[in-house]
Amino acid sequence: MANHKSSTKRAKQDKVKRMTNKVKKASARTAVKAVRDAVAKGDKTAALATLKAAQSKLMKVAKSPAMSKKTVARRISRLTKQVATLSK
Repeated sequence: MANHKSSTKRAKQDKVKRMTNKVKKASARTAVKAVRDAVAKGDKTAALATLKAAQSKLMKVAKSPAMSKKTVARRISRLTKQVATLSK
């Protein structure tokens, strides 16, 4: 456990940051899941709408240290490919 005043403060700050990052990641996962569900159902209009929302959510997460920009780019790319298969 933290023994100094500064290390106690750092522990508190880390806890808060960890929780905010956890919330951001969870909301991004929920958005991605909505896109995958729409693709599985074969609903192109719903898939496009949820893809747009998921891209927005993921890009907001990429701004924070919760997820790296490259990880977000890879996920968006894969989702876009999945939605594109519906138009074929």
